[in-house]
Amino acid sequence: MLNIPNMLTIMRVMLIPVFVVVYYIDWKWAHQLAAFIFWFAAVTDWFDGYLARKLGQSTPFGAFLDPVADKLIVAAALLMITHTYATPWITIPAVLLMAREIFVSALREWMATNGQSDTVKVSFWGKAKTMAQMLALIGLLSELEILAIGDLEIPIYWVSLGYILLYIATVLSVFSMMQYFIAAKKYLLIAQKTNL
Repeated sequence: MLNIPNMLTIMRVMLIPVFVVVYYIDWKWAHQLAAFIFWFAAVTDWFDGYLARKLGQSTPFGAFLDPVADKLIVAAALLMITHTYATPWITIPAVLLMAREIFVSALREWMATNGQSDTVKVSFWGKAKTMAQMLALIGLLSELEILAIGDLEIPIYWVSLGYILLYIATVLSVFSMMQYFIAAKKYLLIAQKTNL
C-alpha cells in the first residue's frame, strides 16, 4: 500500500516528462516555468524524506525510488542546460557531476551487497553538494539575469549565480566522491585479494 512519502516520490518521477516538455515549449516564460517545476520537485524530495522519518513510513520501495527519482530529474536538467548553453564551461562540470553520480551509486550498491551500506551513507559534504547543485540548476534553467516588470528592470543575476554554484557543486561532488571511495577502499581491496 502506498503511503504519502511514496506518493510524493512517484509524483516527482511523473513530473520529469512534464518538466522536460515545458522547458522546450515555444513560450516566453517556458524556461522559468520549467525552473519552477524543478524547484518544486526539489522541495518534494526534502518533504517526502521528512514525512517518511516523522511518520515512521520509511519503506524499501521508497528507499529505492527516492534516489532514482532524484538522479533522473538531475540528469535531465544537466543534459538540458548542456544543450541550451552549449559551452565547455557548462558541459565539463555537468559530465563530472553525472559521472560522480554513476560512480557513487555503483559503489553504494556494491557496499550494500557486502553489508557495508553505512560506510558510504550520505555525508555532510554530499548534502552540501546536492544543495549547491539544485540551486545551480534552478538558476541556469531559469536563464534569468534581469527581471523585467513593466518598464522596471531588476538585476537578479540568477544565471551568474548558477554558474558559480555549479562549480561549487562540482568541487564538492569530487571531494565527497573521494571521501566515499576512501571509506570503501578497505573493503574493495579485501574483495580484490579474495578474487585473486
